[in-house]
Amino acid sequence: MKPAEASLPSDTEVLVQRSFDAPVKLVWRAYMEPDLMRRWCSGPPGWTMPVCEMDMRVGGTYRWRWRSDENGQEFGFTGEVLEVVPHARLVHTQILDPGDLGYSMGGEPSIVTVTFQEAGGMTNVATTIKYASKADRDEAFATGMTDGMEMSYKQLDDVLAEG
Repeated sequence: MKPAEASLPSDTEVLVQRSFDAPVKLVWRAYMEPDLMRRWCSGPPGWTMPVCEMDMRVGGTYRWRWRSDENGQEFGFTGEVLEVVPHARLVHTQILDPGDLGYSMGGEPSIVTVTFQEAGGMTNVATTIKYASKADRDEAFATGMTDGMEMSYKQLDDVLAEG
């Protein structure tokens, strides 16, 4: 698959788009089920996702935490689910818990909107992250977050290939 494409559609947004060779129902499940998400959303090699708690219904909350096997550094995200349209759209808040990585990003929640569209057996996923400020967006983008997302997406390709 072509790598994820990242763009900056506004002063406060990051848009990441990626296609997957799988029907939307499978891709949706990978985003909604903790056991599946933990398998693909571990980030770069040498990182794991020991915490993946998700109640993916409107008003539900989630908590994700990653850990470096090499040095034990950790960071995570928490948030609340705002909208769920099965197989089409997922919207949630996202608050960074920087752990011991040293990022701050203002502490204001971001709004993450993920859309899913199937065409010809391929599913196109567009993730828009709206930050509270341009400074927060720029700091997040500078972390290499989109490279980490692509590493996870490659793992998602493998999980989807298993069906």
